[in-house]
Amino acid sequence: MSRMNMLGTFIKPMHPEGLKFVGIFAAVTAGLFLFTPVLGWVGVGLTIWCYYFFRDPERVTPTSPDVIVSPADGIISLIEQAVPPAELGMEDKALIRVSVFMNVFNCHVNRIPIAGQITAVTYRPGKFFNASLDKASADNERNSLCIRTSEGQELAIVQIAGLVARRIVCFVKPGDVLQTGERFGLIRFGSRLDVYLPPGVVPRVSIGQTMVAGETVLANLQRSEGWQPVDQ
Repeated sequence: MSRMNMLGTFIKPMHPEGLKFVGIFAAVTAGLFLFTPVLGWVGVGLTIWCYYFFRDPERVTPTSPDVIVSPADGIISLIEQAVPPAELGMEDKALIRVSVFMNVFNCHVNRIPIAGQITAVTYRPGKFFNASLDKASADNERNSLCIRTSEGQELAIVQIAGLVARRIVCFVKPGDVLQTGERFGLIRFGSRLDVYLPPGVVPRVSIGQTMVAGETVLANLQRSEGWQPVDQ
């Protein structure tokens, strides 16, 4: 393995959203070294963690137009039926919701789960319960998107702030047409994403399964047998 490839294994590109935070951590670290080297080295470790949090690696997205991929790194924390956020204006009907929980060590760049047009983007302020809890979907600060595929199917993605997270970032707007795996936002410091699958579409994942944003397949539009709750 070449030296360049070895470096690429450990050093990942950083999303621009993280530049000012890494700069703040680095400045504080420099100040800590003026007091004591011990605190300074603690600051170095925290600065490296901050850079790592905002990493933005390239991903290899499946080419099939029928697959729905995970919008976030993390683990599947919930699979259940729920009505999408009312502010999206979707049909008031329960859909299968797949929740991906991101801890503070996961990559937090969010990606579009399937190609289509953004038909709605809505932000709603709220609380900051632990994002792994079921009530976080209803009570926490959130940003919701609706995507319509070329076949007319709709699905919703909801960015949910968590116990530590205090900032949801979304880069897209209604009318934008995006491809599967494209970046659309991020959430700072621990959070969760909910995906509401189109009617009749079933998940191909299990609770506790590790997800890779833009790569791991959540569901397939063309393979939708009857869904049964899993790992309950």
